[in-house]
Amino acid sequence: MNRVYNFSAGPSMLPMPVLERAAAEMICYGESGMSVMEMSHRSPDYEAIINDAEKMLRELMQIPENYKVLFLQGGASTQFAAVPLNLIGRTGKADYVVSGQFSGKAFKEAQKMGYDVKCVATTKEDNFDHIPALSREMFREDASYVHICYNNTIYGTKYAEIPDTGDIPLVADMSSCILSEPVDVSRFGVIYAGAQKNMAPAGLTLVIVREDLLEYADPAMPTMLEWKTMAENSSMYNTPPCYCIYVAKLVYEWLLSIGGLAEMKARNEKKAALLYDYLDAQSYYIAPVKKGSRSMMNVTFVTGDAELDKKFAKEAGAAGMKNLKGHRSVGGMRASIYNAMPYEGVEALVAFMKKFAAENPKA
Repeated sequence: MNRVYNFSAGPSMLPMPVLERAAAEMICYGESGMSVMEMSHRSPDYEAIINDAEKMLRELMQIPENYKVLFLQGGASTQFAAVPLNLIGRTGKADYVVSGQFSGKAFKEAQKMGYDVKCVATTKEDNFDHIPALSREMFREDASYVHICYNNTIYGTKYAEIPDTGDIPLVADMSSCILSEPVDVSRFGVIYAGAQKNMAPAGLTLVIVREDLLEYADPAMPTMLEWKTMAENSSMYNTPPCYCIYVAKLVYEWLLSIGGLAEMKARNEKKAALLYDYLDAQSYYIAPVKKGSRSMMNVTFVTGDAELDKKFAKEAGAAGMKNLKGHRSVGGMRASIYNAMPYEGVEALVAFMKKFAAENPKA
């Protein structure tokens, strides 16, 4: 069976060289005589895997030495609770920017825990069709941190620039844009991301945290959520998601082999431009996200007719382009064109969009 173009928002495509390497090593990794899935995480073979993964990620993202890299479990959603539990002890307050569903969930999670958290900006009334304008003066001087979601998977928006929070640590959920382009890690106090969109299978969560921020954990917090404990144990306080970390290492190797994140950004910009240029040049489809806030990873569009949208997703799937249906909360279509999506996949999508528009005139 031929592989399809998988536009899923996550779990999503993995690079073909990574899949082929993982397949070749599935039964026996190196000279170990076993699969990575069967290894003890304390074995020399596996310790080499996780150590190499961290080393490669640090090289890719140019992570400063005073930051810890943690390979954790629980998904990015677990970090909605872990972030305040680890950081709010600095001052007892935190500020949030709500630019979509996941940043809203993070804000509600901190609220539910009874902390003094404030939503300083939101675009909810505009159906999250753009990133709110932010300025340093909007944030409380004594906030423990400012939390943002850097790329909004559901609505297809992304921060065009890193917000200026002054001396307040900036915390960013980068689940759907991690490794898609270079980013200045030093501008953030914490970066966290679920791996299942651009990095590895579901089950791995990455946390990059500045060392000085490891001293504020709530003493009563669950040990499994405490970053300091995980850092002191090199992400192996308990059994880590071993196979996911192994696949992530293969992804890091692939990214380094093609020229790193600068090359990945160039490829992603080319793919996104092809799709957005078509959307802007016609009137059959509507791109709801305002220019200046458009995501390079998640492109949303609608026909304006819910029945046509359903037909589009169904016929696209039959044509070998799967998972184009928009999120259930917003409808329409969403093309997630993460790192592993080839340019040819976007070409095929645009060709199908043209064909569908010609064959299905709107009333």
